[in-house]
Amino acid sequence: MDELQGYSKEVRDFLKSKGIKIFDKIRVKHKSGLIIEGVLLPRPQIGNYRSIIIKLDNGYNIGVRVDNIDDVEIIEKSRPSPLIEVKEPKLRPGLPYVHFIGTGGTIASRIDYKTGAVYPFFTAKEIYSMLPELEDLAFVKAETLFNIFSEDMEPKLWERIAEKVAKVFETEGPKGVVIAHGTDTMGYTAAALGFALQRLPGPVILVGAQRSSDRPSTDSALNVIAATVTAIKAPFAESVVVMHGSIEDNYCLVHRGVKVRKFHTSRRDAFRSVNDLPLAIVNYFGDLKLINKRFLRRSDEGIIAQTKFDEKVALIKYFPGMRSEMIHLLVDKGYHGIVIEGTGLGHVGQCLLSAIERAIEEGIIVVMTSQCIWGRINMNVYRRGVELLNIGVIPGEDMIPETAFVKLSWILAKTREPKEVRKLMLTNMIYEINERSENRVYPPLITKGVLS
Repeated sequence: MDELQGYSKEVRDFLKSKGIKIFDKIRVKHKSGLIIEGVLLPRPQIGNYRSIIIKLDNGYNIGVRVDNIDDVEIIEKSRPSPLIEVKEPKLRPGLPYVHFIGTGGTIASRIDYKTGAVYPFFTAKEIYSMLPELEDLAFVKAETLFNIFSEDMEPKLWERIAEKVAKVFETEGPKGVVIAHGTDTMGYTAAALGFALQRLPGPVILVGAQRSSDRPSTDSALNVIAATVTAIKAPFAESVVVMHGSIEDNYCLVHRGVKVRKFHTSRRDAFRSVNDLPLAIVNYFGDLKLINKRFLRRSDEGIIAQTKFDEKVALIKYFPGMRSEMIHLLVDKGYHGIVIEGTGLGHVGQCLLSAIERAIEEGIIVVMTSQCIWGRINMNVYRRGVELLNIGVIPGEDMIPETAFVKLSWILAKTREPKEVRKLMLTNMIYEINERSENRVYPPLITKGVLS
């Protein structure tokens, strides 16, 4: 079989004339004068058929049209197998058991060089093959629940994850459950599992990667190891997010699921706890040290699983000039709840007041949060806040908007009686609300004394 299959006849003839084969390292002189060095990859199914695909030393792939190449030469002949050999792990007896569940995302994927596509890898053997350090740390079971892009996550999938986690804890008895998840909506899912699963016997740990495992700068290895350590050693039993705490491979932070947000599109230390300290820090050597003394402890009294979410809840951001028809549309479409990201202490423009009042009169729950990152809303300071309170808007305290959105969705699946919803929204259930706000701005990270 022609290993250049997939490339056009023009490209195959060109490469064969130079004696170049797949996985050879080549140097390309572009007509622009640019010199490009990298490894020739098989052509993916999608892409320009007149281009060759080159993996650069920095881990990125680029395509170069053959008719833009002045010359090309072989730097190094190489024929590595595109298949990853997966060996049986050598496990020590008596290791603690950790259950992995794959839902998608960068961390639960690998590149298939035959097609150029990204596919899930989430068997225990594959995890051990990528992270042999786990062989002395934990007995891992793994399964893929589904494999989706992070942006395709939705409330009905939160329900499936929660139901699966509850079943695993009740029937398998692991020390903790680790969920591989895309980073973009990880905070939403972490909050959802926090409300849906309470009185847990162990932590539920969401882990992801900002950079894929085939890149030299990948963060997946340390994140997975730290997540496993958290499952085994943590005294707390909450839904948490474990990700890099710095841009280096030196430690990860354990963030409470209802207090975490992704702050950066691509940095490895993208996640931060908001209005709270992280629960713990896990260093490169696998040591876990508590940072936050407030947490929910492991319980053997039986899981409380309330896994349903109302999908007719909206999260909207107020902006200058916003018109009332946006609220009216949600009312007309039959939504049951609206969370608003207001300005400052919890305000919106006067033109929205009548629409919000209509929504509340028709039984829709309206919750106010702030667009500010840190701090809490206080709708008793200025007249506009008082006006909103008087028409029945519920203050979101110091909850981040994403958590308020998830909490309202969860509550409305249980009850739509306005007084009961208000009571539950203002009740601190899993440390999603702090009774008082401290002037804690974070970053900078408070890591002094916790890495030693």
